[in-house]
Amino acid sequence: MSPPYKSPLHQMACTTPTDFWNDSCAIDELTYAIEHGAVGATSNPSIVLEVLKKELPQWRDRIHQIADENPIASEIEVTWRLIEELAVRGARLLEPVYERERGAKGRLSIQTDPSRYRDAEALVRQAVRFDSLARNLQVKIPVTKAGVAAIEEATCQGVNVNATVCFSVPQAIAVAEAVERGLRRRERAGQDVAGMAPVCTIMVGRLDDWLQILVKRDDVVCDPTILPWAGVAAFKKAYGIFRQRGYRARLLAAAYRHQLHWSELIGADAVLTMPCAWQKRFNASSVEVVPRIEQPVAPAIVEALRRAFADFGRAYDIDGMTVDEFDRFGPTVRTLRSFIADYHSLLGVVRDLMLPNPDLR
Repeated sequence: MSPPYKSPLHQMACTTPTDFWNDSCAIDELTYAIEHGAVGATSNPSIVLEVLKKELPQWRDRIHQIADENPIASEIEVTWRLIEELAVRGARLLEPVYERERGAKGRLSIQTDPSRYRDAEALVRQAVRFDSLARNLQVKIPVTKAGVAAIEEATCQGVNVNATVCFSVPQAIAVAEAVERGLRRRERAGQDVAGMAPVCTIMVGRLDDWLQILVKRDDVVCDPTILPWAGVAAFKKAYGIFRQRGYRARLLAAAYRHQLHWSELIGADAVLTMPCAWQKRFNASSVEVVPRIEQPVAPAIVEALRRAFADFGRAYDIDGMTVDEFDRFGPTVRTLRSFIADYHSLLGVVRDLMLPNPDLR
């Protein structure tokens, strides 16, 4: 590595089209990421819960203050005020990047209520509100049937979306088409689209996770070395399609589980969003920073995955799923359940501060 680069991720950010984000809104982690070239950050109920647990001493008084300032607010309303403040705080740290990149980068993603995944109107209302909180916020909307409709409408209303709860090529294409419809509607209305930077996440690690679960659940016998390639294969397939069709949404890889989720995607005009722990592992590694995005996953691996797992075919093939099938796809269900559970755990933390258990001293 040449002396000017602080780390492998910094080298990647400086020498390739590939950007990376910090997969957390925690200030210390985001600060580290920005120092090494990160140009964005993200959050979700799980991340916010983790940050709150780490930083509870500094947020305890603020939660009480929010409750006192809003004497009839429910724990749900107080929790969302907290989520919004955490997001705005992180977005403020990214403002110099936003200024430097003239709005093309430097955004923090805030997630809509995961329990409203079936309600397009509710998702759009919350997305528009979030968009008003800071100029450099990006809004995460799940790629469910209702979410696809919400992505189009939110885009039309000028919201920079980050499509999440997405694991497959069909979902990514549905997002890209929804974004295009929203942008075209906006253009026909004479409204600006030049400053918009929509992204579509593919949670590569969660597709890998799902196949690991199927091995145990369905007693699948396969070469274990093919399993880490599933998410990479889906991302590379989607990336080729996005470039061929000229979609304006940019792909984003998330849910890191191993090195291939980084090294195989270097060189893509895309975003890689990484937890700080993975950033530090990669920065301490000797992995050569060279573009590999154009190197296809070996056809033999793709075919072995397809033979072993029908759900890999659903995730990999362009027509593997319809929009109506997104809500029942295994990784979608597991991720929504996880996000909703963490959202309720977050409500519980706020509840315990607002209404302490009198049985405990």
